[in-house]
Amino acid sequence: ATPRLQPDYVGIVVPPNIAPLNFRILESGVTFRVAWRAPHGNPIRITSRTPVVRIPQNRWAELLRANTGESLLCEIAAQDSQGRWTQFVTITNQIAPEEIDNYIAYRLLGPLYNTYRHVGIYQRDLRSFEQQTILENDEVHSQCLNCHTFLNRRPDTFALHTRTSTNLHPMVLVLSNQISRVDQTMGYLSWHPSGRLLAFSANKLSLFNHTIGETRDVYDAQSDIGIYRVDSNLTVYPPPISLKNRNETWPNWSPDGRYLYYSAADPKPLEQFRKIRYDLMRVSYDIDHDRWGEPEMLVSSQETGLSACEPRVSPDGRFVMFCLCNYGNFPIYQTNTDLYLLDVAARKFRRLEINSPQADSWHCWSSNGCWVVFSSKRLDGLFARPFFTHMDQNGEFSKPFLLPQQDPDFYDSFLQTFNLPEFVLGPVQVTQDQLAHAFMNPSRALVPRMASSKTNSPDASQDGGGGESAYRAPTK
Repeated sequence: ATPRLQPDYVGIVVPPNIAPLNFRILESGVTFRVAWRAPHGNPIRITSRTPVVRIPQNRWAELLRANTGESLLCEIAAQDSQGRWTQFVTITNQIAPEEIDNYIAYRLLGPLYNTYRHVGIYQRDLRSFEQQTILENDEVHSQCLNCHTFLNRRPDTFALHTRTSTNLHPMVLVLSNQISRVDQTMGYLSWHPSGRLLAFSANKLSLFNHTIGETRDVYDAQSDIGIYRVDSNLTVYPPPISLKNRNETWPNWSPDGRYLYYSAADPKPLEQFRKIRYDLMRVSYDIDHDRWGEPEMLVSSQETGLSACEPRVSPDGRFVMFCLCNYGNFPIYQTNTDLYLLDVAARKFRRLEINSPQADSWHCWSSNGCWVVFSSKRLDGLFARPFFTHMDQNGEFSKPFLLPQQDPDFYDSFLQTFNLPEFVLGPVQVTQDQLAHAFMNPSRALVPRMASSKTNSPDASQDGGGGESAYRAPTK
């Protein structure tokens, strides 16, 4: 029989630059032998008197690098107390030819209901087990740290939204490692690939609780999508994405900057919150002339009977990965939430084979478009954990595997959830002290100017005249 492992690293595709897949053997025995083999290089052999298997990191990295695109075999044998050996069926995994981005950034927080105590944003080197702190809310008077968004996965240019106990919910803006605070409330964020614009949602959210099942829920009474022009410190609400009779949220720019994808729904009162379902939309945009097209429907909630959220466009613009859930725009709290893939040219979408009976959401594409990281509650239905999957040239996805940890039992006792995993090409260089200082006592605080009306501002593509510019062209 095939041996049972925890985590389930059986029949998966792994990147050639991933940390060792340490695991626990879920089979009885007093002594275990494990051998990792591939066509090139020396095998890794481990003998252990416990079922916990920890792989030497340097030897593991050498074996993977020498065998990109090849099969990776794992042979496991167990000896019982009578000295008899059982050889299990060989596990066959695959080493992908494509690497994964070296880092992910994520938020860690407890399984909370109505208060936020310890929340932090961290970065993890996927080649090792090293985790570093980007910012913890202990450094900012225990305020809530919200969405973090990187420009083209670059670690030196990103935005970080915060929520405070006052009406001020500022954004920390890092441009080529230069930090400013922008004193305007912005929700879900998405960088235009030029670095000149940030699309954001302006949401009127209410968090409330149920007594049966998943206790938490979110109601969005009113939302629009706005554009913060980083190059002129100007905020504008373009009419196509801030319609009075529609609630728009979850903005995401296409990699070429020509389209903004988002979710939109007709507003309903709180009493009908389970009937609110969002359509998947997009609108064209010409940044050179600051010209918007007309919104177009991509996935209709009337046809699916479900609510579309969190669109993320693949690096080549070919696919959009998104969530479908029963209602609303907060899929992480719904067990039926699944990931779907839209073929943009064909206008066809399908439920992905990587889903589980629990919530699967918060997904992000790697820079080469071959890997996706997403948060899943599949292990226990309570805590979201980061899983990775490989997409081949035919758009098929491999069996997801869990972010490896040095201790394979790590997730059994780690009582925090991984939220919003984002690929990053390298480590964030600005320090936690610098970010905290920019938040609490900024040397550069910007109050964005508002466009005079919900129209395309004639000066929006320029400096705007008279306003302080926050923009510094990101260096390559």
